[in-house]
Amino acid sequence: MIRVNIEKQLKAYGGQQVLRIERTFASGSITKIHGPSGSGKTTLLKLIAGLTNPDKGVIDVDGLTWYDSSRKINLSPQKRTTGFVFQNYALFPNMTVIEHLEYATKDTEWIKHLLHLGKLDTLSTHKPDHLSGGQQQRLAILRALAIKPKVLLMDEPFSALDSKMKIELIGELKPVLVGLGVTTLIVSHNQQELEMFEGEVMDFESLYRVF
Repeated sequence: MIRVNIEKQLKAYGGQQVLRIERTFASGSITKIHGPSGSGKTTLLKLIAGLTNPDKGVIDVDGLTWYDSSRKINLSPQKRTTGFVFQNYALFPNMTVIEHLEYATKDTEWIKHLLHLGKLDTLSTHKPDHLSGGQQQRLAILRALAIKPKVLLMDEPFSALDSKMKIELIGELKPVLVGLGVTTLIVSHNQQELEMFEGEVMDFESLYRVF
């Protein structure tokens, strides 16, 4: 379970934006996040992952405090066991497909399973420059899953995939998420993508104000 009660001030066109979130995400659940551009959707993922800090508040995961401004607790991103799928993929240019996965895990059977899941079996020795945008995006998803995370944070994770690949990958991804018991937050502007997943919807339009 993720318990979030935080506040973060953001820069916004025409003023300052204050993002206030008080919410609990059940263990193993999927939460589908949408809302206007610049409303703080990606920022929420980064706050949970520890890539940026709230101005104040608390983030607890499975009874462990990841962040507490009043007690000056701030667990490093490396200790938060989150899988993060970045919108720009954030792949290592000098690593091959399989090296990306081996960097995250030594479980060779799990790596084989992930390569099959992402249909990258025959491209395991290729570096990102030799992959299409869709293949890079699939690799980013596989890398996030490689550590078998407690929390999976996905920022526009299917935007570069064609419709056929998107449907296939999401169909195969859903039982993997269930099997891992991972708590998943998915940010997407594409309502059809979000509708392919069962779970609660989090609308960011009501979570911020500009002053």
